[in-house]
Amino acid sequence: MRNIFNINETWYFSKEAACAPSALPADWEAVQLPHTWNATDGQDGGADYHRGTCWYAKKLKKSDFPEAERYYIEICGANSSADLFMDGQKLAHHDGGYSTWRVDITEAFGDETLLAISVDNAPNDRVYPQMADFTFYGGLYRDINLICVSHSHFDLDYFGSPGIMVTPTVCGDSAEVEIRSFITNPAPGQTVRFTVFDMDGAPVTEAEGPGAAAILKIPAVHLWQGRRDPYLYTAQAELLADGAMIDRVSARFGCRTFSVDLARGFILNGEEYSLRGVSRHQDRLGIGNALLPEHHREDMDLICEMGANTIRLAHYQHDQYFYDLCDKKGMVVWAEIPYISRHMPGGRENTVTQLTELIAQNYNHPSIVVWGLSNEITMQGADDPDLIENHRILNDLAHEMDKTRPTAIACISMCDPDAEYLKIPDLISYNHYFGWYGGNTDMNGPWFDAFHEKHPRIPIGCSEYGCEALNWHTSDPQQGDYTEEYQAFYHEELIKQLFSRKYLWATHVWNMFDFGADARCEGGEDGRNHKGLVTFDRGYKKDAFYAYKAWLSDEPFVHICGKRYVDRVEDVTRITVYSNQPAVELLVNGEPLEQKCSETHFFYFNVPNKGETWLTAVAGNLRDESFIRKADVFNEDYRLKDKNAVLNWFDITEREGHFSLKDKISDIARNPAALKILLDTVSGNEESGINLAGTEMLSFIGEFTFLRLTSLLGTLHIHLHREDLLEINRKLNEIKK
Repeated sequence: MRNIFNINETWYFSKEAACAPSALPADWEAVQLPHTWNATDGQDGGADYHRGTCWYAKKLKKSDFPEAERYYIEICGANSSADLFMDGQKLAHHDGGYSTWRVDITEAFGDETLLAISVDNAPNDRVYPQMADFTFYGGLYRDINLICVSHSHFDLDYFGSPGIMVTPTVCGDSAEVEIRSFITNPAPGQTVRFTVFDMDGAPVTEAEGPGAAAILKIPAVHLWQGRRDPYLYTAQAELLADGAMIDRVSARFGCRTFSVDLARGFILNGEEYSLRGVSRHQDRLGIGNALLPEHHREDMDLICEMGANTIRLAHYQHDQYFYDLCDKKGMVVWAEIPYISRHMPGGRENTVTQLTELIAQNYNHPSIVVWGLSNEITMQGADDPDLIENHRILNDLAHEMDKTRPTAIACISMCDPDAEYLKIPDLISYNHYFGWYGGNTDMNGPWFDAFHEKHPRIPIGCSEYGCEALNWHTSDPQQGDYTEEYQAFYHEELIKQLFSRKYLWATHVWNMFDFGADARCEGGEDGRNHKGLVTFDRGYKKDAFYAYKAWLSDEPFVHICGKRYVDRVEDVTRITVYSNQPAVELLVNGEPLEQKCSETHFFYFNVPNKGETWLTAVAGNLRDESFIRKADVFNEDYRLKDKNAVLNWFDITEREGHFSLKDKISDIARNPAALKILLDTVSGNEESGINLAGTEMLSFIGEFTFLRLTSLLGTLHIHLHREDLLEINRKLNEIKK
């Protein structure tokens, strides 16, 4: 009979070890799993977090576990490559930091054994990801289990799969459920008993026979209806020998139909079900990617509170615990592999392996509706024949392994909609940041309209959009100021543009939470991407969070924006209120100021700013309060201060009528001499592989200043020092506009 034991406790860790130990070294650090060695240095900026090989070791006593015929170690996440040793003997190697893999240790498992695992997150040219805007935390950052099974057992060797595959097909009011099991070392006379249980654990239907598969019928099927009613059944397979059960596996599943309509968007069980949601990275402040179940639950609770009904789980396979939460909460999920940013000719095998693992391990989840093949992979161009062939291989693989789900690609904004590789998947989505990385907010909706008109047969969605916000504030928000007020304005505009276009098959905010990106240097807090609607520690919901709650949540609420923006200099200040109620009244120091109605769920009030003012927003029996204070001068605590900047704005020498780092890329691009300096700055680093000379790229970043662009180059492995920037500025100062 199968027994699974978690072995997260009492491990020992070393950054300095060079090989597998023969005995447990006394100077190794005691740690508990999950663990990452980049919980701090992967979030503090500088692009200098430790990337290399580190070691973990643990003593195992066979007598601590039930006697079994076969023993497996299950590693649920080791980023990004790992080797497993038993008493110094290497048993297995695995490439890919986000999926489950298992090792049969039976022959090497002695009475007392030293288990050692080396984990390597060093740069290479064959394992994805290698270039991306997030930290590649190293470590054994998910559970490790020891599995005891009989000689005959449900498969544990095929790419970390659960050994059972459940495919429900809805047929009118009933459903046919095909259950396939996979048996290792089958023996004559064995049978498999299949049972389907309802949500309460009561058996619905059952079958038994010598075959490893069966089709069972569920009469009066209860459908999985997304957030409205995420009903789950359980499929169970029992391996029987002489009537006695020797192994058992199970999987929860849901019965649903879905499709994408070119005009009406996503269709769930025959009804329009607009997918409006967020993307999620898995890390946290001070914890990195070494999450506990309570962290996953808190993330899900926040996403549900906001009212989202879909999650793009970017840019890699997430913890099985979180996929289970998506099933239970009714989230519609886009699951993808980290084939991202830079195509590596030597990485094809790894993309195939990671996609195989993703599908094999997650096939049974009803929440998953699409397999993502790549993200922004054309940063070096979309015409590489090897890149195109890689996508065809992945697309064919996905359809071979799973005939029930479509494939998708997330395209970088500058990618030509006529690019050959975009013709490969079933669905595409674009990552657009008009209004943040160049352009204006009002460009987003019209861009999708133009695409939809030109390519009416291609399902199109928006896989990323967003802008950064920290605890900076202003009454005059501007693109690039990192204020909470600009982020709120940006998302108000994008909500109105995207949510009104039914043909978009899905929209996903980038991002639900701030996340670690150690190469970043912007916004006054290095090492982070601050596009989250919630802060990195999950402690503060930014105002934009409530803009989405107003549109998506059925939970009645009212929220006054700008609670962290107290001191204001203007005589009359604008106060914004978000609510999903039809009318909101604003009280000023207890006295009614004005009542407003709004179909957009956004309510704006002009409030006299004198002395100290208490504000109360009232919607029915709902209330929210805030406080403002008249200030004679602007509170400098609200203004962006980039303490860790390589070069500050005030350090830049300007010469009248000449260029400087303060000029916009669009202006620089019109002058050949200035443009050459820009291109030399970027093309001098071959590792980036980014071509800024392309017209699409220059248009995309046209509103950036040269200085702001340099603050982002760390994500492309381009690191400029103060002296470099001063020299670039000196050269620009010599060029007349």
